[in-house]
Amino acid sequence: MEQFKRQWQQIDIPELLTSLGEDLGREGLEDTPQRVSKAWKEMLRGYTMDPRDILSKVFENEGLGIQMCRNIEFTSLCEHHFLSFFGYISIAYMPSDTVVGLSKLARVVDCFACRLQIQERLVEQIADALEESLKPKFIIVLASARHLCCVGRGIKKSSMLFETYATRGEIPSWVAPELLRA
Repeated sequence: MEQFKRQWQQIDIPELLTSLGEDLGREGLEDTPQRVSKAWKEMLRGYTMDPRDILSKVFENEGLGIQMCRNIEFTSLCEHHFLSFFGYISIAYMPSDTVVGLSKLARVVDCFACRLQIQERLVEQIADALEESLKPKFIIVLASARHLCCVGRGIKKSSMLFETYATRGEIPSWVAPELLRA
């Protein structure tokens, strides 16, 4: 956590604004350096989280079926352009001996989404963390997101969705990743 705090002290937002020709004394910019620093700390708080801590509290599995949590909202920052991508992640797994509480699924999503990221790696990291903690029979993680690097620049396609899947274990033929879609 201390290293995280030190990193933000090195970012010179006033110099960036000045290099753009902005007047730091202008009313709208007076508190901007502090607001930017606070926003980046919040958006990248995943670096201060450990998925093992998040998933350390497990419960005995009392069911026989698939555990599924759909449409966990997330926002992340593309490591290529430092622009947001956002959408939903759905997680399904067939427990072996243990399960986690629903809030832990959302927290592990935040743990990895709130970092500089690419969507393909995001779903893999979530699947890996769940596999390590729960050792389920199988896991499916689906992310569906809009990327501002494709909306506000480049190809400028605002309705384009990018979907990525990560799977672990042997998924029975009767289970399809599409079951995660709302």
